[in-house]
This record gives sequence, C-alpha cells and structure tokens, in this order.
Amino acid sequence: MAFTQQDLTAVERAIATGALTVEYNGKKVTYRHMTELLAARDAIKADIAAANPASRRRPSVGIYERF
Repeated sequence: MAFTQQDLTAVERAIATGALTVEYNGKKVTYRHMTELLAARDAIKADIAAANPASRRRPSVGIYERF
C-alpha cells in the first residue's frame, strides 16, 4: 500500500491532538492506543521513504573524516 504525505500529515495531526480516529486513503481508522497510532506513523514514514529513495539524506562527512 502506497501512503502519501497527506496520510502522514493526518496521522501526525491526530497524534498532536490526542485523537485516536484518523481518516486517510478514504478510510476511517480508530486505534485502540496511542502506541498503535505511533506505530502507524512510523510505518507510513518508512513506506514513504522506501518509495522515494533519492529523498533520503546522506550522512555528512566531518572535516577530519576526509583526511
């Protein structure tokens, strides 16, 4: 299932307000606990990152690591 940034925004908004019911992908989902909602957020983030590998940040190289 491909999630969108809007799906992530909806979940993050629910987390911020303490709501356990979220609507995304045209479906309404009610989570039992905030931990489930947090896990959903992490899964959505991972799905979005996997779909856009070029958008991942590369680790920076420190000054002394180059020499």
